[in-house]
Amino acid sequence: MKRIEPVLRKKLDKEVSLLVRHSCNDPRLLTHGKNISYTEFFSNRLLLVCIIREGVPYSFFDLIQQITPFNENDWANFLDISTKSLHRYKESARHFKPIQSEKIIEMAEVTNVGLDVFESIEKFKLWLDTPNYALGNLKPMELLKDSYGKEMVVSELTRINYGVLA
Repeated sequence: MKRIEPVLRKKLDKEVSLLVRHSCNDPRLLTHGKNISYTEFFSNRLLLVCIIREGVPYSFFDLIQQITPFNENDWANFLDISTKSLHRYKESARHFKPIQSEKIIEMAEVTNVGLDVFESIEKFKLWLDTPNYALGNLKPMELLKDSYGKEMVVSELTRINYGVLA
């Protein structure tokens, strides 16, 4: 993964380690006593499942929000809640519901892949907002609301990364 500011990367690593330590105590996950980095977190699907089921805390969402190209309205749309509800999560420091947590993790994954391909959040955002022939001339951003659309976007990013253009 590229282009996440070192200070923010450090905060993400710390938040992930705390999150895993407090949420995923199952010894079968082999994380006991380990500090898990943000990158390692996304490569361990069982940890992702564990965190999704526990619910993503607002503190982690806030850090993810800082590295993605999505604004508050985009997030409210993805999570199927109002911006006012999003503010209430912030004020109460609550955990998101599992269905919302899964979407947060999915959008973080999309961003990770996008940053790998484009190496900058600005270029990735431009790509998301540009109609794409391989995606039926839809803007990739329009497909991110549901998991099938997200998979189409990730597949297209992967093809671009490997030089396979439509």
